[in-house]
Amino acid sequence: MKIGFFGINTGVFSTREAIIKVAKTAEDAGYESLWTGEHVVLVDPQSGSSPVPPETNMVDTVATLAFIAGITERILLGSGIILLAQRNPVVLAKELAGIDVLSNGRLLFGVGVGYVKEEFDVIGIPYEERGARVTEHIEAIRVLWSEKKPHFKGQFTQISGVQSNPRPIQKPHPPIIVGGSSLPAYRRAVKQGDGWYGFFEDVETTAASIEGLKQAAQQYERPAALGELEITMTPPGPVDLDTVKRYEDLGVTRLVLLRGFEDMAAPQSDKELAVTLRHIEDTAVALKIN
Repeated sequence: MKIGFFGINTGVFSTREAIIKVAKTAEDAGYESLWTGEHVVLVDPQSGSSPVPPETNMVDTVATLAFIAGITERILLGSGIILLAQRNPVVLAKELAGIDVLSNGRLLFGVGVGYVKEEFDVIGIPYEERGARVTEHIEAIRVLWSEKKPHFKGQFTQISGVQSNPRPIQKPHPPIIVGGSSLPAYRRAVKQGDGWYGFFEDVETTAASIEGLKQAAQQYERPAALGELEITMTPPGPVDLDTVKRYEDLGVTRLVLLRGFEDMAAPQSDKELAVTLRHIEDTAVALKIN
């Protein structure tokens, strides 16, 4: 089982010093990957759909991954997840290719749709278009990353007569990992993703999601070039070896751990950071990561 750590750009971990300490502690402890969370803006006052209070610090995903690339050597860098419908795919392809180049091929490109309507409203993206945009943006980015003469004609993006270099180091491109626990997300993962990412699901809920992915695979053709779908999951809270085994038995190949959802919203403090660093180290020992 691959073990990652989630939320390195949010709440408790949202300062320069905290990000450095968490990134280096996780890398030294043998974790496979570090993952960001993403909300470009937060609803004020907090509504039922918004996951954390509006005062929560959440450093931009691209900025965070680029920063971590410069202070680490081995650990993989995951966007968990980029709300792709809210991004310009041409600009994002350039930014993320740069991260892959500067990290020497360590990017994991996690994408998702998003679910907070107010966030789309302020950005100027029609909420009802978010699914279609994500589906199309994935393909536009794939074209820019992998085709010698990029050409793409979609509803939202048209690409021709341009080059976007440097391309990512990973070939044909960094893994594209589709997040979300809905029928459209399962379909998108099967048809477009190298992997699927579920968030905050216990073992039983994960089993249901994997069944949903299997049903989608029966309905939609998976391109042979994508190979087997890799399953990533963030479980709710700490796990032990027995829990890891239960996820593994379901077919999960990567767990991206979160000490607790409250870490995402808590203000940065030296005390909480110290507790988290100990948790990262203790978990590595308990799960025999090294």
